[in-house]
Amino acid sequence: MGSVFGMGADARRAVDALNRIGYLLERMREPTYRVKAFRRAATVVADLPSEELIRRVKDGTLKELPGIGEVTATVIAEAVNGQLPAYLAKLEQTADEPLATGGESLRAALRGDLHTHSDWSDGGSPIEEMARTARDLGHDYIALTDHSPRLTVANGLTPERLGEQLRIVRDLNERFAAETAAGAAPPFRILTGIEVDILDDGALDQTPELLGELDVVVGSVHSKLRMPSHEMTPRMVAAIANPHLDVLGHCTGRLVVGRGRAESEFDAEIVFEACRQFGVAVEVNSRPERLDPPRRLLSLAVETGCLFSIDTDAHAPGQLDWQVYGCARAQECGVPTERIVNTWPAERLLAWTAP
Repeated sequence: MGSVFGMGADARRAVDALNRIGYLLERMREPTYRVKAFRRAATVVADLPSEELIRRVKDGTLKELPGIGEVTATVIAEAVNGQLPAYLAKLEQTADEPLATGGESLRAALRGDLHTHSDWSDGGSPIEEMARTARDLGHDYIALTDHSPRLTVANGLTPERLGEQLRIVRDLNERFAAETAAGAAPPFRILTGIEVDILDDGALDQTPELLGELDVVVGSVHSKLRMPSHEMTPRMVAAIANPHLDVLGHCTGRLVVGRGRAESEFDAEIVFEACRQFGVAVEVNSRPERLDPPRRLLSLAVETGCLFSIDTDAHAPGQLDWQVYGCARAQECGVPTERIVNTWPAERLLAWTAP
């Protein structure tokens, strides 16, 4: 997408309106194809010379551009003409309604999100857009945890690509710090990270050297989810015992929508006791199709004395607001606020994640 800094005010209004619609649709779990229509249109407008944009609005020829349809053309024209697009106005009427009831105090206590994805793996938006959305939601930090190499279906990061991503994150953090110093924005930082595959033998799918450079390492099982319990349990424990692992992601791997997917089988008492002993946080995954772990296991993890991280596993900006789902379930199951690691200030969190 073209830089917003090089755009005229007309184009900026249109791009902002299209992206805001995309965000609200993502937040409300609307079909992906609808979201993509608005995000694609925002990219087209951002790359269009201002003179051509204004001419096409006047001539009514926006729909001649690839990626621009009837609805998006109307939104663009209204925004360029200085109006609040009617489609956006309708969505904004319900934008302040809570997605879930309960967990409000936990959500207010959260300072960040430790499991997010960008378009570097299987997410749909650039790193900067994810980060700025998180900052707008009131976060102090966000961990960028794109997938590791073995998950090729999700465009997992090779060591070379991960190294390149680390340089980009460093540049973005310098830009955020400059904005804060200029009084233009509150303090915010992107934490470097990865969602690393837990391999069949419990090893982590990235080099130890690179894992040691990262701020946050989330480990998740993505393959052989039907492995029998007597094999899955030691597999998970071996990963938990790895000094680089910080968070055990969506521990059962279940899906609770559509055709769904059954929970992986493992000895939860052993796995959660390992998390407690090795100081690995159990993730409360907030994605509505996961809601993992289920309540009975979440309650067991509380009784065991585990630490927790309430994360969105967001793959798009609008999904960053889904933490409320996890917070509601965490409150139901009595998760203590002081044991939720992403309620901690960044300095304390990074001291905890340090190998």
